[in-house]
Amino acid sequence: MGERQDDTGRQAWPGGLDEGLLHEVAELHPASFDGGGADELAGLLARAAHAPVGLIHLVRGDTLRIYGGHGRDGVWDQPEAPLEGTLASAVLVAGAPLVLNDLTERGRKGAYLGHPVRDKKGAVLAVCCAADFEPRTWTDDEIASVAEAAHVAGLLLTEQLARYELARQRRFLDAVLDSLHDGVIACDDQGRIVFVNERMRRLWGESSLPADSWLEGLTDTEGNPLRRDDLGLFRALQGDHLVDSEVVLHGPDRRARHYLVDAHPITGPGGRTAGAVQAVQDVTRRKRVERFRTCELAVTTALADAPSIEAAGPRVLEAVGTTLGWVHAELWLVDEPAAVVRSAARWSAPGRQTDIEVPVDLAYGVGLAGRAWQVGKPLWIRDVGRPQSLISAETAASGALHTALAVPVREGFETLGVLTAFADTVEDPEDELLALMSGIAAHIGQFVEKHRVEDLQRQLIRSKNEYLALVGHELRTPLTSISAYTELLREADEKSLVADGPRLLEVIERNTNQLRDIINELLELSALDGGHADIHLAPMDLAEVVRDSLAKARAAVEGAPLVIDDELPDKLVLPGDRKRLRQVVDNLLGNAVKYSPDGGHIGVKLRAAGRAAELAVSDTGLGVSSDEREKLFTGLYRTSRARDSAIPGTGLGMTLSRAVVGKHHGSIELVDHEGPGTTVLVRLPMDAR
Repeated sequence: MGERQDDTGRQAWPGGLDEGLLHEVAELHPASFDGGGADELAGLLARAAHAPVGLIHLVRGDTLRIYGGHGRDGVWDQPEAPLEGTLASAVLVAGAPLVLNDLTERGRKGAYLGHPVRDKKGAVLAVCCAADFEPRTWTDDEIASVAEAAHVAGLLLTEQLARYELARQRRFLDAVLDSLHDGVIACDDQGRIVFVNERMRRLWGESSLPADSWLEGLTDTEGNPLRRDDLGLFRALQGDHLVDSEVVLHGPDRRARHYLVDAHPITGPGGRTAGAVQAVQDVTRRKRVERFRTCELAVTTALADAPSIEAAGPRVLEAVGTTLGWVHAELWLVDEPAAVVRSAARWSAPGRQTDIEVPVDLAYGVGLAGRAWQVGKPLWIRDVGRPQSLISAETAASGALHTALAVPVREGFETLGVLTAFADTVEDPEDELLALMSGIAAHIGQFVEKHRVEDLQRQLIRSKNEYLALVGHELRTPLTSISAYTELLREADEKSLVADGPRLLEVIERNTNQLRDIINELLELSALDGGHADIHLAPMDLAEVVRDSLAKARAAVEGAPLVIDDELPDKLVLPGDRKRLRQVVDNLLGNAVKYSPDGGHIGVKLRAAGRAAELAVSDTGLGVSSDEREKLFTGLYRTSRARDSAIPGTGLGMTLSRAVVGKHHGSIELVDHEGPGTTVLVRLPMDAR
């Protein structure tokens, strides 16, 4: 049989391949075929054609690659060769079988029978051929056998192409699913897990397959433990569709992670359920942000409704502790003059025994709150049981607390207090949590400063009213007396003047001195408040000043039923203005004497307490009610008991004393007193500021 030609009459085989004549050739990926069964098919082809050689060539662009072969001899079986110039190219050009009985005229010895292999769409995948080393005449049965082999080869190649494409799509799908932020898991209709993506493994650990251990710590939002059948995947297998179903996983460290679950059944052919798929999204961070916002709102609400930080403190601390899931929180306020932070509020989680002994105050740099005040920045202690702990040894040894956090409460550059919180687990520092606590501390600082300003405004208004009352009473009374007695002197005759003149002049002098003392106290108080009064700080012995003032007081009450006791150190040196502090001590002792009209006992104690000197003056006199204690320092205020007892005085003494002590960076206050009477406590720093 001769060569096949195309419709144009041009030669349809080697020697100048015309690509325009090629029939459609399928694009094949080198990994598409694994060659499984191809050699066997080539052997069947050769035996059916009664030929020594059977070959199946894959067409890859402009090259040929052997897919299966039988009877290879090194002439017909080159693994890969250029397509141009081959007998297979003539098959491709013709798009039909090529039957050559004698290849002698083509420069080689033998015979060739080739047939194109097509896919379902008609595109050429390969070429099947039988070859002989000697010229021969191919029979119709042999030609038909090669055609049948080409058909079988087409089916084999198509199946392998489909398998490759399915595997490729599966790999693409796996890559896409592994790149998701959601965890994905799927099962077949028997509940057997068939797919788990990488995110799911990271979310749930390596044991991503549902098992009894997988359910440990898994609950719904109400805290009810979940069973295997409660899981979204298996509910979906029963036909349920779940959207944003929330579950909570409680870890061994008692931390909770929150997940949203979407789960749906997979419908197969005929509408039957072929399996189920579940997507899991970790929303722990989102939940935490929501809790933080709720906490900030609760803190803001507590501060907005409270008359003072002491009243708002417990609600603020409860909001903080509940949000963090921590068991104890405290709020401390700075007493700058006394160089201490004082406990303003505390909170403990219900049912939690923290065994914390909270002191009334902590010195500067002492304890967690004192240390945070000193360094002026947040302190995070991962485990208070470790040696670097700032918690007491007894608390650490109890094992009740582990992590501790302290954040300074600031307004501008001034530290007003410290917010502390404690957990009963070991936790590492978290930037978000520190930012939340710093924000809450800032809210507290603004609240404290705002109330300070409001208190100052109230004090200014009260002072104005008291000054008006002073002008209207305390100044008018001596002036009226002076005017009246002056008029009596002017109208007296010589005899009356000699007899009554000294007494009248004595009254005028006493009222004049009283008037001068009031004016001097007002001027001095104004100068101290305005910063115009000179305060000269120099090392001085406060014990000596107190002893001198005591000597003066004892001399003044000599013979009266009044006892004055003292407990003084030999020496107590601190930086101070000797004249001003003597004025304060004289005023305190004078008040103790004045408000003990029926006698009694006066006690004076001076001692060093840490970095401060403490002077306490006590009496067993009239006493001051608790609601009037602070009012004594607001200027011109006199207690109701003093007014009822008609004890003379302007009420400026304590205000002036606080101004002097304040200029020394100290504090003065009325403290709790056992029995009747009053105790005034003065604290003065023993180091220069």
